[in-house]
Amino acid sequence: MAWIRITATAALVAVLGAPSFAADNANPLTDSATWEDLRGDVAGDAPIGDGAALFTVDAPYRAEDAATVPIHIVQTDPSARIDTAMVVIDENPAPVAAELTFGAAMAPLDFELRVRVNQYSNVRVIAGTPQGLEMTGRYVKASGGCSAPASKDPEKALAAMGQMKLRLFGEAPAMSVPRREAQIMIRHPNYSGLQRDQITQLFIPAHFIDHLEVWQGEDLLWSLDGGISISENPVFRFSYDDNGAEALTVKATDTEGNAFEQVLPKVAKG
Repeated sequence: MAWIRITATAALVAVLGAPSFAADNANPLTDSATWEDLRGDVAGDAPIGDGAALFTVDAPYRAEDAATVPIHIVQTDPSARIDTAMVVIDENPAPVAAELTFGAAMAPLDFELRVRVNQYSNVRVIAGTPQGLEMTGRYVKASGGCSAPASKDPEKALAAMGQMKLRLFGEAPAMSVPRREAQIMIRHPNYSGLQRDQITQLFIPAHFIDHLEVWQGEDLLWSLDGGISISENPVFRFSYDDNGAEALTVKATDTEGNAFEQVLPKVAKG
């Protein structure tokens, strides 16, 4: 009878979902000697508070693709202000993946980007607020993201470089300042310098987007200073207050001195 009761309990858990399984899949930041070494270079002597009450960071515990790991930042306290955010991947060759600055229309913050993770690592987000720095993040099991082969041959990748696409989600709600959700995709190989040419087996020199701005009319929505940890063909998804401008303008530069600019009309697609 005891065996029957255990089996019935197991079946119920399988149907309803096991709380312990959910707990096992939580992936908070872990103690990191690497971070202790990095902290001064990243934040200097500035105190860093626990940002768990201000925003969440969603990232997979075990990434499906180490070269395109989604990092989703969501502000949970709408009364606060987040002006900047730094994405740090402790164990990457260049740990600071992105430094982001946000305009007023981005509040409350809901922002997603994709990064490369080179080995099992904490992925932390340090938010800058008027009151100081706040941090939270996730521990991600992934490896080889910075050296993963590019998805296209170099000639094709460079030929398409700088092409951009905007996708809007849903219809603008009937509000005086409607909230919209958008996704911007940019064609760029974002070579990390750690990838090999699949024919010659020589290392491909680092070549990546180092600065990006997204404007809504005359208003800056957000900007990014990036490094080798931003994924190939970067994708950014975010929410913002629509000011009525007919398009978003994206401006970008890369480490080879190329400049790209494109006006993307706001055309909703699903």
